[in-house]
Amino acid sequence: MVPLTGGTQIKAGIIGGAGYTGGELLRILINHPDVEITFVHSNSNAGNYLYEVHTDLFGDTDLKFTNTMSSLIDVLFLCVGHGDARKFLEANTFPESVKVIDLSQDFRLKEKASLTYTHLLQDGKRDFVYGLPELNRDAIKQASNIANPGCFATCLQLGLLPLAASNNLNAEVHITATTGSTGAGQSLSSTSHFTWRNDNLSVYKAFEHQHLKEINQSLKQLQGGFDKSINFIPYRGDFTRGIIASMYLESNLTQEEALKLYTNFYNAHPFTHVTNRNIDLKQIVNTNKCFIQVQKKDNKLFIISIMDNLLKGASGQAVQNMNLMFGLEETSGLRIKAVAF
Repeated sequence: MVPLTGGTQIKAGIIGGAGYTGGELLRILINHPDVEITFVHSNSNAGNYLYEVHTDLFGDTDLKFTNTMSSLIDVLFLCVGHGDARKFLEANTFPESVKVIDLSQDFRLKEKASLTYTHLLQDGKRDFVYGLPELNRDAIKQASNIANPGCFATCLQLGLLPLAASNNLNAEVHITATTGSTGAGQSLSSTSHFTWRNDNLSVYKAFEHQHLKEINQSLKQLQGGFDKSINFIPYRGDFTRGIIASMYLESNLTQEEALKLYTNFYNAHPFTHVTNRNIDLKQIVNTNKCFIQVQKKDNKLFIISIMDNLLKGASGQAVQNMNLMFGLEETSGLRIKAVAF
């Protein structure tokens, strides 16, 4: 952790600032009290104002996209496609003092969490820490490189971590979760067009979603002997942002025991909140919060987890990790109002 001295601004660079996660990251960092954006890289938009792509930023900034980069930064955010982050770091030189926060899936799994690179000016290695603060906060504070978790992975893990931490994850888990269309990224496909997505629901990647690997990795970090199935059915929702996941498993915990377990686990974490009341997406959309509802029905423990896929599931969590890495208040720049209506 590198604490800031009074009045010092974190100089940030962004690679891939034109997409959904890049846009959300810009909206946060432009208003972050401790950050100065040095450059926003985009080959296709070089020379254009940020607000020409992210039109809501009109009046907030006169920054332009650029196709050049500076190494005179403190932190580099990679908002590029899966597979492109590793290629970018292999091809471009940044001092080891520059911290990297990658929003792709390239470094999330332990067997892929290191990068050894050779450049004309510098040889080195970057080791990545999995950036789920509710799981690895102390390690994140000491890290130089962060692999930001996936959106579904964050939502589902936050719903299950307290059970794994207390060795109470002893039965197979059944999960149904629905995500907004922004989870598919900005590039159009047959399943992301408005005319197909509107007034429609569909299942995809049933039982084999790519985020299951990082979910299992984290659960085994807390409960080493965990070997049960996670039966995950993802849905494409007909809304733009947010994830709602419902999970259930057999459990000997009572309602009171489960609620106490979850509340105690997240007591020190400012963005994850536990309740036994009904929750809905509008409470968390446009925030960095995750709400978790815990109930018991007969021998089944029922958990609902909700969050914004672009904020707690991507750019908001990336800034949360940056705050921890630089010794800032964890919530700095992230006290964001929910849409409410």
